[in-house]
Amino acid sequence: MALSVSMTVNGKAVTVSVAENALLVDVLRQTLNLTGTHVGCDTSQCGACTVHVNGRSVKSCTMLAAQADGAEVTTIEGLAAADGTLHPMQAAFKEHHGLQCGFCTPGMVMSATDLARVNPTASEDEIREWLEGNICRCTGYHNIVKAVKDGLGAMSATRQAAE
Repeated sequence: MALSVSMTVNGKAVTVSVAENALLVDVLRQTLNLTGTHVGCDTSQCGACTVHVNGRSVKSCTMLAAQADGAEVTTIEGLAAADGTLHPMQAAFKEHHGLQCGFCTPGMVMSATDLARVNPTASEDEIREWLEGNICRCTGYHNIVKAVKDGLGAMSATRQAAE
């Protein structure tokens, strides 16, 4: 049986017809062609599928699309400005080479931007603890942690400048 699901994805209202058991990650990737959200494990272990739902990080491989009905969903594609300017966290990952193959990067960035909401002055240990649900198989996390720390600072500076 198909369900009609309406949500706002990266600032745009969308309505899609989905199977009852359709996962949010599959709708984002296959129906909406937002392939920056990656599928790594299908068991909520790796974090590559992390998106924001109503401002909070969620592993979209274990969330039904129907659960996002009426929600605001932000994917990695929705972080950059309309003119292509990178989000401060994306820029920090680029600056500190907080990636290697890049597969985990979207989930890492989405988790890190949620950390800014919860703890904008997180210490290195707190950053490492927050990112425990995101697995990177290429790096030793050193540059990722540096990128997150710098990104948190840049996001705070941006918020303060806007006030």
